[in-house]
Amino acid sequence: MLSHLATKTPKTISPNILGRIKRNLRPLPPFDFKPAPYYGPSKEQVLKDRLAHVHPSVLLYYEKPIMIVQGQMQYLFDEKGKRYLDGIAGIVTVSVGHSHPRVIEAAKKQLEKLAHTTTIYLHPNITEYCKLLASKLPKKLSHIYLVNSGTEANELATQMSRLHTGNYDMVALRNCYHGMGAAMGLTAHSTWKQPVPQGFGIKHALNPDLYQGAFREDDPNAVEKYLKHLEHLILTGTAGQVAGYIAEPIQGVGGAVVMPKGYLKNAYKIIRSHGGICISDEVQTGFGRTGESYWGFQKDDPDLVPDIVTMAKGIGNGQPMGAVATTKEIAQSMSGAIHFNTFGGNPVSCAIGQAVLEAIEEDGLQENCRVTGSYLIKELKRLQRKHNIIGQVRGKGLMVGVELVKDRKTREPASAETKKVAELMKDNGVLIAKGGLYGNVIRIKPPMCFNKLDVDFLVDVLDYSLSKL
Repeated sequence: MLSHLATKTPKTISPNILGRIKRNLRPLPPFDFKPAPYYGPSKEQVLKDRLAHVHPSVLLYYEKPIMIVQGQMQYLFDEKGKRYLDGIAGIVTVSVGHSHPRVIEAAKKQLEKLAHTTTIYLHPNITEYCKLLASKLPKKLSHIYLVNSGTEANELATQMSRLHTGNYDMVALRNCYHGMGAAMGLTAHSTWKQPVPQGFGIKHALNPDLYQGAFREDDPNAVEKYLKHLEHLILTGTAGQVAGYIAEPIQGVGGAVVMPKGYLKNAYKIIRSHGGICISDEVQTGFGRTGESYWGFQKDDPDLVPDIVTMAKGIGNGQPMGAVATTKEIAQSMSGAIHFNTFGGNPVSCAIGQAVLEAIEEDGLQENCRVTGSYLIKELKRLQRKHNIIGQVRGKGLMVGVELVKDRKTREPASAETKKVAELMKDNGVLIAKGGLYGNVIRIKPPMCFNKLDVDFLVDVLDYSLSKL
């Protein structure tokens, strides 16, 4: 397992390592890979051209942006060959590792034969892939529709819910992220919402956040109160019958907020009692990332089964892919008209998707997420005892959040400090992301091939960065 990650100790000490020694930081773990020389335009020229020609809403991270030109497994390289530990995996998108050899080979092999037709013709890749993907899901979720992104998957799941039930109102959670475009109305983060008409027939229930939410961990009835609010919302904000309910088992963009034990199971019961369909958004939590289970909805109850599962990001290891899995009966509800997706299910994407599923199994990545993720959380909690700014460490497997607060009693978000920590970590070789409504949660969601040496390095850099606040 993970044999292609063989490493060796470098023979010479680079200036970067010497600088780290001066700062009392351990060096990056050894990695037997040399990036290709970069001969393209300079970072300065790329930035200039980007500002001139790329839409301004396409944001750049960091006060001092970096330019990434190559990746290998859990590492990224800039144009000068500097190596970074990737702690966010292209926003939780690179699952099995950058440039994974199995994925590269599958893409190359299919591209040489046929890049694209459409699903109006038979091709073995789509059927073989859908069959394999369905085998990873509960038996009743047997029918797959392939799309290109999580946004498309959640749009389609909403449409299916409304068609199947004959109801219109959808329920989502506050602090959720389910995409842009037509899915913007499902999303409940002002950061990601434009002042345009959106969200018709969508209601947002309180998200059961036991750290920052309305009902917290010191209240033994907190989960019950969140469920009562959900029921009350349906009774007062809808016609009493709903089309569906969509939730992330762990809110991703929302800052790794984990649904408390028992919440999803009972929320599903409430929704179904009001005629609705239950949708699990597995765009970030799926494919073994949470460690203990293959899907996020299984984390507390292996017998819990949603009616629809949406997927994207890690499904393609960087290839634009998404999927909606559902029952035969719900899928049949869309047969009254043609629903067509030009690129969904194309031969190359299906070949890549199958290679990703095979790599997850062959490399033991779900188990790696469980073991390495447990070690990561333990080490982060050790830092929490040292740094008062760490309010909470939470998550499952390799989907982890570290919430920074100005004061542990008031839990006031430390947003500016989080931004500074991200900048310092980048300067010292670790890339992470910010999350949460106030941007005060450090999101650690690396490629699933991350190992304990990587954890030690990341935690060391985080410790150093926090000490510089």
